[in-house]
Amino acid sequence: MFWIICAALAGVVAVAIAAPLLRRQDEGAEPAAAYDLRIYRDQLREVERDLERGVIDAADAERLRVEIGRKVLAADRALERTGSTRRSAGGWAALVGLALLLGGAFLTYQRLGQPDRPDAPIAQRIAQAQALYDSRPSQAEAEAQTPRPARPEPDADYILLIERLREAVQKNPNDPRGLELLAEHEERLGNLVAAKDAQRRLVALRGDEASAEDLSRLAGLTIEAAGGIITRDGEEAVARALARDARNPQARFMAGLLHLQNGRPDQAFPVWARLLAEGPEDAPWIAPIRGSIQDLAWFAGHPDYTPPEPAASGTPGMPSLPAMPGPDADAMAAAEDMTAEERQQMVEGMVKGLETRLATQGGTPEEWARLISSLPVIGQKDHAADILGEARKLFAGDPTGLEVIEAAARQAGLK
Repeated sequence: MFWIICAALAGVVAVAIAAPLLRRQDEGAEPAAAYDLRIYRDQLREVERDLERGVIDAADAERLRVEIGRKVLAADRALERTGSTRRSAGGWAALVGLALLLGGAFLTYQRLGQPDRPDAPIAQRIAQAQALYDSRPSQAEAEAQTPRPARPEPDADYILLIERLREAVQKNPNDPRGLELLAEHEERLGNLVAAKDAQRRLVALRGDEASAEDLSRLAGLTIEAAGGIITRDGEEAVARALARDARNPQARFMAGLLHLQNGRPDQAFPVWARLLAEGPEDAPWIAPIRGSIQDLAWFAGHPDYTPPEPAASGTPGMPSLPAMPGPDADAMAAAEDMTAEERQQMVEGMVKGLETRLATQGGTPEEWARLISSLPVIGQKDHAADILGEARKLFAGDPTGLEVIEAAARQAGLK
């Protein structure tokens, strides 16, 4: 049916283009040469009448016949030339244009379309989606197949402090704060499997007291460790988070992603559309939803859907700094077997690592704001002022980013 419709539309367009170009000149308006030829013939008859009435003599009549005869021959040749050349040029133009149009459409579909995919009723598509859902790899298989991207080498002091944190958690495996910190910093190092395992142990330790945020974080780490695939383990964590709090937005986002991965845009669309309507606009799940919601709506059977306009967030005149997970002195004090000096060294190492990364690789305004806010905490307010000046120059052409930087400066007491 699809090809029949396409062929019919192409035929209609081809006829519409070719008809005016293939039409003969004499089928429309009369050529100028034909009009001239008729006039010259009338003039020849008029010469004969004048000769019969004695208005002109035989010599003048012959001279006029020769002159008009030359004009008749020229007009006749022009008429023949107009009929043949115009029809020929128009016909070739029509054929070339149609060949390019149809050939280009065919090649484009071969490159971008799916010509080998058979037509399938909705019941068959749902069955295929269910088969895709049932054939997902296990968590272990997905983790084994997920490539680990290269990351810049962390600061040596930071690595040493994380090793101490691991030792502390190993000595006291029932310390929830230690497990929470371990999951956070293993994730920062790119050790997603280790971060997921630490978060799983934390959730198990807290038992019924585990919050929806704990469970949604476990779901997120499980999905990241599997390379973005929502395995049965990831789905179970999402379900547990929603059972604890059905309004948890991060868990709802991952539930929609699960439907999308398994070929059910009709089920993913209402979930993501509600999240987009609820906001807030600076929530981390809003950007990916807003970037794909219109295509998702089309596939879900809602082509007339219009996403809501982005709403401003935060206090007017004072952009709020995003919540960026990171260490501080209070958090690290909860790790056992660390002296106050060791905790201070850990914080300084993490701040130094952030500064090194921003200096070598650059970063977002939010990350620069985080560094500006952190330096006064470890007693480097003057250095924070230097970083502030550098950030102002870097984001001078980005008014939104500059507002984030200035907000961090105000919170750090640098104004």
